[in-house]
Amino acid sequence: MGALFGQAAGDAMGMPSELWPQSRVRQHFGWIDRFLPGQEANISANEYIAGEFTDDTQQAITLAESLIEAHGRVDPELIAIKILEWAESVDAFEKNILGPTSKAALITVRAGIAVKNIPANGITNGAAMRISPLGCAFSTADLPAFINVVRQSCSPTHKSDIAVAGAFAIAWSVSQAIEGSSWQEIKQALPELTDRVQNELITTCSPSLGRRITRALSLAESLHALPDDQMLYELYQTLGAGMDSIESIPMALAIVECANTDPVRCAILSANLGGDTDSIGAMATAICGAIHGIDAFPADWIELISQVNAVNLPYYASSLLQLREKTNA
Repeated sequence: MGALFGQAAGDAMGMPSELWPQSRVRQHFGWIDRFLPGQEANISANEYIAGEFTDDTQQAITLAESLIEAHGRVDPELIAIKILEWAESVDAFEKNILGPTSKAALITVRAGIAVKNIPANGITNGAAMRISPLGCAFSTADLPAFINVVRQSCSPTHKSDIAVAGAFAIAWSVSQAIEGSSWQEIKQALPELTDRVQNELITTCSPSLGRRITRALSLAESLHALPDDQMLYELYQTLGAGMDSIESIPMALAIVECANTDPVRCAILSANLGGDTDSIGAMATAICGAIHGIDAFPADWIELISQVNAVNLPYYASSLLQLREKTNA
């Protein structure tokens, strides 16, 4: 529940400032510390109401539904169908909802092309932003098997080395947290494992994501004494906060560090960052939620997210837990 609600809360908190530069976020909002509606001037968020999450969590729910429907099997074709059905139901192709890689891949899926034949070599974070339910459903005990299910879940829209490695970093962190690993243990092991995934099947000229994660975490550790606005300025100027995996994945992990894994602070920091605030917030707060559990979130946050989005997160949490117990067995 902590991971899934963290995904939703970080996404909804970051929605109003989505894809705005940090300077514009400061000028327009001052400081975001509560759920706000999408702003009329923000074409990416102007149709959302306060507490409503975006395509990040909507796609995460479709991934959860595909895992549940397939009884714990990762079926790329089913995932593709579920995401396509969602996209068509919310008119995502005509509205400014889908990222560039996902949109191109889903158009190909709609044309009847099999997932295995879709190039989908984009470098954005569309697979990582929705991956948290997979981290809930699968243990990391069998690492090669875990890497494989991550890769398969990404394949309908993102097959590139850097996109898969980014999704792995988020999913593995969530799963490790659910298994009881500390943040210190997670961040020590993560860079090397992420590079292992990236180097298994090289498809781009992307630099080492593991090295970027190491530098991001080192930077974040050095910023703890700064006020939050200055901390975010240094992160934004140094790491970048765009949709590309090489920016957004290290940034999400840096935000977890800067928040000291507190999920409430994590969601607020992400929203004030600028850039891809909803996706970074979804990924980072899912990890924090997985570390601390649902009790770390205020009751009014839980009530608002549940009511506004009409989503039964306890159902998904319970179902994914059953799948996790099944796969562990």
